[in-house]
Amino acid sequence: MGVYAGMSKREVNVVYLTRRCEFSASHFYHNPQMSDEENRRVFGRCNNPLGHGHNYALEITVEGEIDPRTGYVLDLAELKQILEREVLDSFDHRFLNKEVPEFAALIPTTENIAVAIWRRLQGKLPTRLHRVRLYEAADLFVDYYGE
Repeated sequence: MGVYAGMSKREVNVVYLTRRCEFSASHFYHNPQMSDEENRRVFGRCNNPLGHGHNYALEITVEGEIDPRTGYVLDLAELKQILEREVLDSFDHRFLNKEVPEFAALIPTTENIAVAIWRRLQGKLPTRLHRVRLYEAADLFVDYYGE
């Protein structure tokens, strides 16, 4: 599998395919195990219970061999449908703390959001998930490569 006619197995390389999408969401940082004063000190303006928003950019990277029949590692339309179903429908234009179950008891930091997205996608892709990269801003992003 994954070998073109006339190519030896050694000539077939693993390819990393990345799809990028965007979503907007609001959140706030608050740890109920800390006092209100400590939450304000640690999280500053991000502790505002009314929240604040970001336009997130999400990159999902999968890895696999190129299918000689299609030339794909993964059909991009299928990847887009999975991302919409598993991530965007739940995260886009949501108040993460109140509307996304993972964040009912977990602070929705960029780090925790990336891990939550990984867990939502793990096992639902027809190829191996390699990386979740989540940009909170142009100059701030998190990479997560799984557990």
